[in-house]
Amino acid sequence: MSVLTIDVGTTMIKSVVFDDQGKEIAVSRLATEVLRPQPGWAEQDMDAVWNAVVHTVRGVLSGLADPVWLVSFTAQGDGAWLVDEDGRPTGPAILWSDGRAGDLLSTWQREGVLEAAFRRNGSLTCAGMPNALFSWLAAHDPDRLTRSRTSLTAAGWLFLRLTGVRACDESDASAPFLDHSTGDYDPQILDLFGLSSCHRLLPTVLGESERIAEITGDAAGQLGLPAGLPVVMSPYDIASTARGVGVVNPGQACSILGTTLCTEIVRTDVDTSGEPSGINIAYRGRERVLRAFPTLNGAEVLGWAAQMLGLSGPPELAQLAFESEPGARGLMFLPYLSPAGERAPFLDPRARGSFGGLSLEHSRADMARAVFDGLSLVVRDSLAAARTDVSELRLCGGGANSDAWCALIADATGVPTARSGDTELGAKGAFLTGLVRSGAESSMHTAAAKYVRMQSSWEPDPERAQFYAALYEDFLDRRTIAREAGWRGGAKWRGSHAAASGATPHDDDNNNRTAAGGLHV
Repeated sequence: MSVLTIDVGTTMIKSVVFDDQGKEIAVSRLATEVLRPQPGWAEQDMDAVWNAVVHTVRGVLSGLADPVWLVSFTAQGDGAWLVDEDGRPTGPAILWSDGRAGDLLSTWQREGVLEAAFRRNGSLTCAGMPNALFSWLAAHDPDRLTRSRTSLTAAGWLFLRLTGVRACDESDASAPFLDHSTGDYDPQILDLFGLSSCHRLLPTVLGESERIAEITGDAAGQLGLPAGLPVVMSPYDIASTARGVGVVNPGQACSILGTTLCTEIVRTDVDTSGEPSGINIAYRGRERVLRAFPTLNGAEVLGWAAQMLGLSGPPELAQLAFESEPGARGLMFLPYLSPAGERAPFLDPRARGSFGGLSLEHSRADMARAVFDGLSLVVRDSLAAARTDVSELRLCGGGANSDAWCALIADATGVPTARSGDTELGAKGAFLTGLVRSGAESSMHTAAAKYVRMQSSWEPDPERAQFYAALYEDFLDRRTIAREAGWRGGAKWRGSHAAASGATPHDDDNNNRTAAGGLHV
């Protein structure tokens, strides 16, 4: 008997079948389009996403010998997937990576609203979260809100199409509105953002044991599955990926080296202290919390660097980079290239990248090495922000295919790193969650111990770890200088550029960008 899993990513939808030993036996993938009708916007056609799911499911089931007894899925988080009374989209989904509400963040940050909300639930708002998008729509497209009955996430949209149930997973509800002590929405957070009237848009939050329902006859017919199969809604993709790599117990940590460099640590409580940073995701009811730092800058930075250096892609960039030495012979890179700035482990919509210390003596290999060093120090930065001791950092995502980068991260963080033997970790997390929710396994701990297999590991070199500890302090100093200088004077350039084009200064902050899928280094 087999388990069918679905992973609805931002740029790729995958259906994966696992056998009863937890091994991938079939995979079907289909790229999806991110629509960018205006600078800084990121949207998707909701029906096109569902059709892609149908395509990949039918593809992965063709020729499958064992029958499927369970469906479990995960999906991208945040955003606003608005539907009407009949469950039909009222427009395209607005994605987590959308930057149209960036000006609101600056206002909320200046007025202390973001910090006040963080002190309540431990999550720092970014432009692609529902509160920012609701506020933007209220000001610029109020009719869309009026026509909408429910704001779902990608997972909520898929659960609706599969089962007819209109609901939300606790992990998706965590940011920005969840009260972690009750598992329901916090009306005071809604009030903080002036969104009390939008409470009607929020779907029912389903607890850990409630996110299972039967597939409808219509959905089963479209997918080629038997009617009545159990369907499990797993936590959203970064949380499911953590489960897929076996990070389920307090103190365990992982980093996703993909479109986002997302570093995550399991805790027993919500951390609302310190500088507001990252998000706290409900991970197992009120018993476990995933402290996560999903950056806006990751694989795309490597793709950009490869293009700038005339290379074929990230694999060739990695080969070139490790011809240089640790520290890139004094060249430092701040990897904040997203037009939307950065959101973790610090929030600044105007953050921009830069090379520091560049001279005629530096080579292309030094520039490539500085890019990998800079991204690795972002992982260290996230671990520092978490303020939680970890003994091992499990790596996944396309970037984890590079042995050299895995070893570099061990040196740069001073923490041993390890890589999973599986490839589709979000789907693997959905597989584990499905087993537990269906009763086939008693707990996530036992399921992970039984089915998660680590393949390789790297210990930090003591001398290089000491070197990178000092380099990290230089990295923070240079970032502070860049921030205080307006990120290389970019604001002045953007203002004049916007005046010439007739746009507002912030409009130009959010240029079109193409989301990267998996990174294979």
